[in-house]
Amino acid sequence: MTHTPTRSDFDQYMVPNYSPQKTIPVRGEGSRLWDQEGREYIDFAGGIAVNALGHCHPVLVNALKAQADKLWHLSNVYTNEPALELARTLVERTFADKVFLCSSGGEANEAALKLARRWAYNTHGEHKDKIISFRQSFHGRTFFTVSVGGQPKYAQGFGPVPGGIIHAEFNDLEAVRELMGDDTCAVMVEPMQGEGGILPADPEFLQGLRALCDEHDALLIFDEVQTGVGRSGTLFAYMQYGVTPDILSSAKSLGGGFPVGAMLTTDRIAPAMAIGTHGSTYGGNALASAVALAAVEHIDTPEVLEGVKRRHDLFREHLETINRKHGVFKEIRGMGLLIGAEMADEYEGRAKDILPLAIDEGLMALVAGPNVLRMAPSLVIPEADIAEGMARLERAIARLVASE
Repeated sequence: MTHTPTRSDFDQYMVPNYSPQKTIPVRGEGSRLWDQEGREYIDFAGGIAVNALGHCHPVLVNALKAQADKLWHLSNVYTNEPALELARTLVERTFADKVFLCSSGGEANEAALKLARRWAYNTHGEHKDKIISFRQSFHGRTFFTVSVGGQPKYAQGFGPVPGGIIHAEFNDLEAVRELMGDDTCAVMVEPMQGEGGILPADPEFLQGLRALCDEHDALLIFDEVQTGVGRSGTLFAYMQYGVTPDILSSAKSLGGGFPVGAMLTTDRIAPAMAIGTHGSTYGGNALASAVALAAVEHIDTPEVLEGVKRRHDLFREHLETINRKHGVFKEIRGMGLLIGAEMADEYEGRAKDILPLAIDEGLMALVAGPNVLRMAPSLVIPEADIAEGMARLERAIARLVASE
């Protein structure tokens, strides 16, 4: 007997930590999706900045199918060719000398934080354990990463948080300077805060963090889970800032939709993660590594990266046109194809109200907090889909304004 799943099945069978839309997509191609009733949508959400090449891109599909007939999973008792090729490719294209592969951004950040603490312990002793991060930051859902993240609501109700974690104001270098000391082991920062509202870092801020870390022999960790692998318009956002971190985390676009994460670091720091100090059951999985390798090689090309910058300008132009007509946004900001539109004062907190209206019009979008409409589409979204998606967004916003 066959059963067609419905939205009510979520409420019946799944833990209620999510509240998904009523629509259930069943098929995707490029920047378009179709639901169970065959209704079509344009995707400006990109799986929350994950589907970097859209849905079912042939480069990724072919990589997945080819590897599926060879080898899926071993264990970390063995290595495998796709994992080694992925690690080599990441090293050759970045500042890094060494790579740790895992399954998600939360895992990548967990590994980054553990590595920083372990390196400081080995190098300076147990007193050097303080981690500085930033209010409104987001670094994952493990207990360590959610504690380092600067949004207390995500840690509430789970008991005492780990010690040695301090939060400063993002883009406020003097606030960090006051907190830095010889007991600081690491500063963790997003080059552009994602969940915190699509806020790019000031270049002087990141340059200052680098200088402070050097002064206090602390490690600079860049969380590029959301900004990395082409999303910002370069392979990683640090390349635009001219600031090189000691550790970098990556996921989301890295797999183009397949679960995979990576932590990148240098030969100076990597030895601290010696045999037995950390692990990941699925990290370096041959299937995930093959897909991620194809994604990185396809995205890190002039054609794709220059296209991201061109599409950024198109998104901004369309949003400004909509705003001139309806006056719903205070500021439009972001980098590459991670774009945020902050709501005007009279629409404070109503970004989330746009999402169901957009769904009704055949468009999928996101929010970054209650006050920022977020867009993170495919890096290769056709310009015609941008235009049509914006027309649908304009209709949704017109309905929002009319409801006032």
